[in-house]
Amino acid sequence: MLIDAVMQAAPVIPVLVMGGEHDPAELAATLVEAGLPVLEVTLRTPDALDAIRAMAQVPGAIVGAGTVLNERHLGEAQEAGAEFIVAPGLTETLTKAATASGIAYLPGVATAGDIMRGLDLGLTRFKFFPAEASGGLPAIRALAAPFGQVRFCPTGGITEASAADYLAERAVACIGGSWMVKKGMTLADIGAAAKAAAALKV
Repeated sequence: MLIDAVMQAAPVIPVLVMGGEHDPAELAATLVEAGLPVLEVTLRTPDALDAIRAMAQVPGAIVGAGTVLNERHLGEAQEAGAEFIVAPGLTETLTKAATASGIAYLPGVATAGDIMRGLDLGLTRFKFFPAEASGGLPAIRALAAPFGQVRFCPTGGITEASAADYLAERAVACIGGSWMVKKGMTLADIGAAAKAAAALKV
């Protein structure tokens, strides 16, 4: 799967920190049914890889691994069935390994220098992270001017209230967010929040 296909599959990618509160397959099915098939499971908890394995079996789910920091994480994510990986930053080592593996790859950038290094490595699709802390929409607009071929998936600090404004930007292909799946939410709550997020149009 190409990264463009991942980024175009839904306007919002739920960023999931799995801690045992919900059954991974049930959570994935809830999100897919609500219209958010692309799921980023962050490699921040011991449950993450098992969650990816379970979610990857859910029909319609496009499951990826986030917080991928190195080649070991890349290998573990692929073994677990991840179809794409997301990194918080951009390094030449991980980029070359991801490119060689053929997996869809979305590295994080926050500056013009980051983007130029990515372009040198053949990339034009990036996670803009941490979005709000790095300047939010004004920063994206400023960066999009000299880098017209680049498309972003802003992630970090985006809320239900700000999501539509981000998605209205031409350089934004999709956004990542966690407001659909917060601690204490039931699957019914998650489904309703996800359905509202899926209704946002790029």
